[in-house]
Amino acid sequence: MILTIDRLGHLGDGVAQGPDGPVFVPQTLPGEVIDGDVQGDAMPAFRIVIPSVNRVRPPCTHARTCGGCMMQHAADAFVADWKLGIVKGALAGQGLSAEFRPILTSPPRSRRRATVAARRTKGGVLLGFHARGSETLVAVPNCQLLHPDLLAAFPALEALVRIGGSRSAEMALTITTSLSGVDIVVDGGKAADSATQMELARLAEAHGIARLTWNSETVALRAMPMQRFGRALVAPPPGAFLQATAEGETALLRSVALAVGSARKITDLFAGVGTFSLPLAERAEVHAVESLPAMLAALEKGARGAEGLRRVTTETRDLFRRPLEPDEFKGVEAVVIDPPRAGAEAQMRTIAKSDIPVIAAVSCSPVTFARDAKILVNAGYSLDWVQVVDQFRWSAHVELAARFSR
Repeated sequence: MILTIDRLGHLGDGVAQGPDGPVFVPQTLPGEVIDGDVQGDAMPAFRIVIPSVNRVRPPCTHARTCGGCMMQHAADAFVADWKLGIVKGALAGQGLSAEFRPILTSPPRSRRRATVAARRTKGGVLLGFHARGSETLVAVPNCQLLHPDLLAAFPALEALVRIGGSRSAEMALTITTSLSGVDIVVDGGKAADSATQMELARLAEAHGIARLTWNSETVALRAMPMQRFGRALVAPPPGAFLQATAEGETALLRSVALAVGSARKITDLFAGVGTFSLPLAERAEVHAVESLPAMLAALEKGARGAEGLRRVTTETRDLFRRPLEPDEFKGVEAVVIDPPRAGAEAQMRTIAKSDIPVIAAVSCSPVTFARDAKILVNAGYSLDWVQVVDQFRWSAHVELAARFSR
């Protein structure tokens, strides 16, 4: 059947109009004419009859088999416009618009944190990412997404799987670069007795692993896996959230700093380990609020060890169940809020009742951001500008920062 791709879906699949409704076709672009057999609402195998002018040769040799990247077949300019369109569309759905700053995209081989899957096989170890929509593992030795330090850790990961993996269960290995070496968190490994723990510790030392956490227990700590936030050095707890790329973090931080301007008293909501709190504390008093005590403990320790910071206070609080109330923002000149994908509807409703002059919002979900933005705009705030940040290169994922003001 010959079809023409009309648009991209929200996950990056091409969408064509078939005889019985929409047909989803992976790795296609708007305007392309394709030929293949439709199976249900999909065309898993196809031939491109007329390619798009935006089609390019994927830079990665694993692009056709690996499910880690979805948009390597598209020109960078096309992807940038598409991601800007995703955010603009989400805002338009709420009746909103804003000034958009040029998108900032992280370079190839810059992802500093990722989770790879692994299992033991009859012949050794299989390590990599899943094929799209499949449990099949694809090895990715030439990955163009991961930071070189993470790729360099693959021999260590393979050795870990040989020691503590099984052929019947898959393991998840979260790997993060740090100033002290790679930080590794392993889930799904076999229970490690004392002898196995000693073997794992020796392996970590031999491969220069900063910290190894095995099934929630730290079994090796060669050096604290430090991250730098402004003047502060922080050792996040195992598996703690970290922006995906250093370049993406810098772009978001610069946007947040621009948004809050000269504010002297700032409240940072969903503060994590201090990505925004600690750099902002170089020029303002900051109150950091986070639900996980271990994250705040790392932030506090980093603040104490840094020179030249203004006063930093912390509060452990579940902002979904108990958002800060308007009277708790007394004297606050700016709020920074970086919620998870679900957004922060309850917290935005209390902020909307306050007299906070400036809000710097960071989001990893355009849909929930637009929903929460509507709450603020209805309460009298203006959406001054939006900065889209693409640190999940070649994916459908979009991040952004934005400024609201009274």
